[in-house]
Amino acid sequence: MSMAAEPHATPLRALIVEDEWPAREYLVELLLATGQVEVVAAVASAEEARQALGPGGVEVDVAFVDINLASSAEHEAGLGVVRELVDRDKAPLFVLATALSQHAAEAFDLDVVDYLLKPFSEERIQGCLARLARRRPRPAGLTPRRVVARSKRGLVFLRQADVWAFEASERLTFVHCKDGRFDVDLSLTAVEACLGPGWLRVHRNWVVNREHVRALERDDLGQVIVLAEPSTSDADALHVPVARDRVQTVRDALLDGTAGIRR
Repeated sequence: MSMAAEPHATPLRALIVEDEWPAREYLVELLLATGQVEVVAAVASAEEARQALGPGGVEVDVAFVDINLASSAEHEAGLGVVRELVDRDKAPLFVLATALSQHAAEAFDLDVVDYLLKPFSEERIQGCLARLARRRPRPAGLTPRRVVARSKRGLVFLRQADVWAFEASERLTFVHCKDGRFDVDLSLTAVEACLGPGWLRVHRNWVVNREHVRALERDDLGQVIVLAEPSTSDADALHVPVARDRVQTVRDALLDGTAGIRR
């Protein structure tokens, strides 16, 4: 999918969460040496990380978080911070750091940008920054008008206005429209960062185009959004689950600018 962000003139603002002083200082040095990162803060515990990333905290583009923070009360506290914050509005991008590779699968499920194994190296940091550059939100005014996806025959070019939704499934990302489902090459978080107004995150795995929402319904599993063109039959409509913790937010967003019923 051709939605990669343009190069940014401003450095990435970073938070470092690492309880081991030598590792923390070395990571700070490696990041500063690239000239692409401004380290806004460096903390040693999950509690400090929550304060830094919470209301009134620091404004950062990316947080480098050590999975196991020995100074914190709970085991694997760094991973807990990422689980807690990754889906929040205006959450930073996350990079996990650890001496072990056992959490790699969950890292992908959480849609973190990268997974750094210790000891850190200059080459690995450069690769991580390249990933961050691709995932960083676009500056205002650079929203792509078309989506490029893959089909079995080659490339498919879609107007953003014709797209119904984007889906993350089994570590892949798909775009849905009236002609079917196609593969795209970016993560759902990266896609969302590129989209213009009119899109709504309704689930960890789904971002939908409000213009194609036909109905908000309830089924046996909870709330469902129905997406379709005006001429689409019910059988061909796309049914998208709404996460339970997002139901009210999604309902309010869909009712915004409408008339006919009380909220």
